[in-house]
Amino acid sequence: MNLRTQKRIAADILKVGINRVKFDSEKANEIKEAITKSDMRSLIKEGVVSKKPMLSQSKARARKIKEQKRKGNRKGPGSKKGTKNARLRSKTIWVTKIRVLRRFLKDLRAKKLLESKDYRSLVLKAKGGFFRNKRHIKLYVTERKLVKGAKDE
Repeated sequence: MNLRTQKRIAADILKVGINRVKFDSEKANEIKEAITKSDMRSLIKEGVVSKKPMLSQSKARARKIKEQKRKGNRKGPGSKKGTKNARLRSKTIWVTKIRVLRRFLKDLRAKKLLESKDYRSLVLKAKGGFFRNKRHIKLYVTERKLVKGAKDE
């Protein structure tokens, strides 16, 4: 039974595509007889002809991946696009590092654990990129016995 014309008319009335028109298979004879738009409107009112719901993309998988990324998974070298500098600017890394180092040195000076001469040399070394991180400064200061108090800061 060819209901192509009826589908086209129903799609036009329902303002959807042909694939979203749904016919009640038990009342196929009634649908076949409906050849005008008014006939089709009455069948739509009766519920013999209806439109299928929109199929939307499920976000379940996306949510699952997002959750895994929050845990730190899926972030290996195969997932990375862009250079190291594109992901996090080297300048930003430098600024955060130097701020930590300078703050640490200021704290040592404020607590009177460093002499101003030593403070100045350490600040210049930090500026020159001599220290890798805060722990490196601590190690350097303790090895050279620049801190007055014996307690490790």
